[in-house]
Amino acid sequence: MPRYFFHLHYGPGKRAPDPEGEILPGPEAVRSHALAAARGLVAQTRSDAVRDWFICAFEVVDEAGTPVLTVPFGDILPDQGD
Repeated sequence: MPRYFFHLHYGPGKRAPDPEGEILPGPEAVRSHALAAARGLVAQTRSDAVRDWFICAFEVVDEAGTPVLTVPFGDILPDQGD
């Protein structure tokens, strides 16, 4: 299975790289993992560096550094129509 890296973007020009990554079966699992990680950060993490978690996003890249997808933290919120 491929390894994916979840780099956290938390403001203009601010980035926290993921040096280890996660081994996951594919894009669906990658998105689910990113959303779960975002929920965990929003719910459990206090940070002076991050004032608003909802401006954050995970940029997910594969082992070659090729972008796979971007997951904005706002995606953890339910749709207004739900």
